[in-house]
Amino acid sequence: MSAQTQARYSYRQIINAWCMYDWANSAFATTIMAAVLPPFFASVAASTLPGNVATAYWAYTSAIALLLVAVAAPFLGAIADHSGSKKRFLAFFAALGILFTILLFFVGEGDWLMCAIFYVVAEIGFSGSIIFYDSLLPHIARPDDIDQVSTRGYAFGYLGGGILLAINLAMIMFPQRLGIPSTDLAVRLSFVSVGIWWAVFAIPLFRRVGEPPTAAVPQEATNPLRAGFQRVAHTFRDIRRYSELFKFLLAFWIYNDGIGTIIKLATIYGTEIGIGQTDLIGALLMTQFVGVPFSLLFGRLARRLGTKPSIYVALAVYTLISILGYLMTRAWQFWMLAGLVGLVQGGSQALSRSLYGAMTPKAKTGEFYGFYDMSSKFAGIVGPLVFGLLAQLTGSSRNGIVSVIAFFVIGGLLLTLVNEKEGIRVAREEDAAAGL
Repeated sequence: MSAQTQARYSYRQIINAWCMYDWANSAFATTIMAAVLPPFFASVAASTLPGNVATAYWAYTSAIALLLVAVAAPFLGAIADHSGSKKRFLAFFAALGILFTILLFFVGEGDWLMCAIFYVVAEIGFSGSIIFYDSLLPHIARPDDIDQVSTRGYAFGYLGGGILLAINLAMIMFPQRLGIPSTDLAVRLSFVSVGIWWAVFAIPLFRRVGEPPTAAVPQEATNPLRAGFQRVAHTFRDIRRYSELFKFLLAFWIYNDGIGTIIKLATIYGTEIGIGQTDLIGALLMTQFVGVPFSLLFGRLARRLGTKPSIYVALAVYTLISILGYLMTRAWQFWMLAGLVGLVQGGSQALSRSLYGAMTPKAKTGEFYGFYDMSSKFAGIVGPLVFGLLAQLTGSSRNGIVSVIAFFVIGGLLLTLVNEKEGIRVAREEDAAAGL
């Protein structure tokens, strides 16, 4: 971080400013990705399509957006590392996401292709900005505080995303009471509100968090694009040096597959077994607000037990959630499971982010968080695919739950093979050699 920024703002101010970006962009995850845009796509934008074609097209749209970001992420991160421009990349992708989120306002009946294109670009902006946002974490947080900073960011995200989702749902459910002529307009205005929310609450990060210093690497090409590809190629040639980091990445990829599957398929699974929309939306909101204090509590748990043991606790709870999900038949059980998800979702993901950051050399945070983001994106593709195939082959979505349990068990076992102390030692050696 620049000395000028450090002198102007206190450590706490810088940390809070960084966390506010979680508050800002989580509105996209809750309103756009989860609650409002998917049903709008099916009932309005793709209403002219026959049968279940709208659902299939939405699945393709989501997969395309994830795949594009996943493939590009490590190279984008490496370019940002080389050029010392993490904040500029973050600003570009955030602006892209904000603009195309607001443009969703103009999608009308039958405009499914327009809606799909706008969403893909907005998702690229959202996911791309997170690469560079996450890559700032090892630079701003003290080594003994990185778990607590990461969990605080998730807590901010749950609260910010939950508040705007509650506002948007109130707009959609009671438009006339709020002076909005129709439900359709309320839905469109909710898209605009996400863009404005994202833009306004991103400002503290850009004002208070400085651009991290870069290591001098004269052997690399001066062209940032060429240098980015060279850096990624060099990382793969020297992969044995980062063996602990990549073992963790494999474990994370697998257990995060299970987490992502629960997030993406919980509501459609609930619908299939007869749980009403009001219960589904209410439980989703509850998960957001339960996640606020328990994300923070996981930061304290990591200080007491250690980061890896705390992740094991979360994976054990997720395994229990999956077993209970197999047995679930009633709405109150869905609420109970949503509450359990709220206990561990933010903590597990925040501690994974901070443990990865502790083992990442500061000169390569953009590149390595690009790999991290690529892993999480592929997790969003493979988990639901395995769930769907098993459900289809056996004729019951309940059997798809078995695959989710396997992801948590296998991922947890692989995590036991990670020597995080060795990974941190390698990262600190590189930092010292680079003068960072």
